[in-house]
Amino acid sequence: MNRRTQYGQYGRTAPKRRRATAVAAAVSGCVLVVASAAPVAAHGDGRGDGRGDGRGGSHGRGTDYVALGDSYTSGPGIPQQVDADCARSDHNYPSLVAAERAVSTFKDVSCGGATTEQMWKAQGTNPPQLNALRRGTDLVTVQIGGNDIGFGSIIATCAQLAPQDLAGNPCQRHYTSPSGADRLTLKILQTAPKIARVLRAVHARAPHARVLVVGYPDLLPEDGSGCYPSVPFAAKDFPYLRDTGKRLNLMMRAVARLNGAGYVDTYGPTIGHDMCKAPAVRWIEPMQPASPAAPAHPNAKGEEAMARAVLKHLPERHGH
Repeated sequence: MNRRTQYGQYGRTAPKRRRATAVAAAVSGCVLVVASAAPVAAHGDGRGDGRGDGRGGSHGRGTDYVALGDSYTSGPGIPQQVDADCARSDHNYPSLVAAERAVSTFKDVSCGGATTEQMWKAQGTNPPQLNALRRGTDLVTVQIGGNDIGFGSIIATCAQLAPQDLAGNPCQRHYTSPSGADRLTLKILQTAPKIARVLRAVHARAPHARVLVVGYPDLLPEDGSGCYPSVPFAAKDFPYLRDTGKRLNLMMRAVARLNGAGYVDTYGPTIGHDMCKAPAVRWIEPMQPASPAAPAHPNAKGEEAMARAVLKHLPERHGH
């Protein structure tokens, strides 16, 4: 899928399908990290223990920072776009972190639409993302996994089902099996080994690096209210999808701890700035963005908020 189709505001979809297509595109880069089977004791909790700490290498050189991820990292639509193939902005959160910390070496290889497979496989003109790592890398941020669970198609399905019961929860009913099990939770669990494998590979290639798994922000109102048709879900599916997002972030935290990485909470700091809020308040754009961004993705303020969350996990710069 090319970038103009993937990010809904660039497409030319027929009117009767435009909303569902935009919603599908909206979450193409959402992030999911879920729990792995066992801890990696050798790497601790991502807060030091002899590895790079995000402020400089062991021999007095500057910090070598690598950013891995999908579209929530790359910042589609946010000026200035520096890689059209990957919808990558020079004002995404890795770029802001790199500028604030004045790192000596910065490689942002995040790419819209990436799955965990793109850690090892090229994506268009983007080489395998893990290729950016080296033994001297000091800091790695990782935001990947949402595309592995097909979250875009899940959200598209919810949008398509909404008109059947605008006051109810047709999406939740669709994803609940006859036994009562939630299939979205199952998708999360099935992604766990993939995310764990990514983190193990990061540690193997950058053994001294501080590794931070970056969660994703608050997309929907924390109080469970809705904003149909701007965000085209049925009323009771708003809290269902909100809770699914919280569940994903809970799993992100677990897999980070179990695989020797820190966890960056971007959900808490963005509560009250979801895509149902007014344009001046929101940090996540709805299906028809008012600020430069892809639908259901962070705008420039959202990327700034995620950068602040990452920076809180890093030591102060020398001389501060």
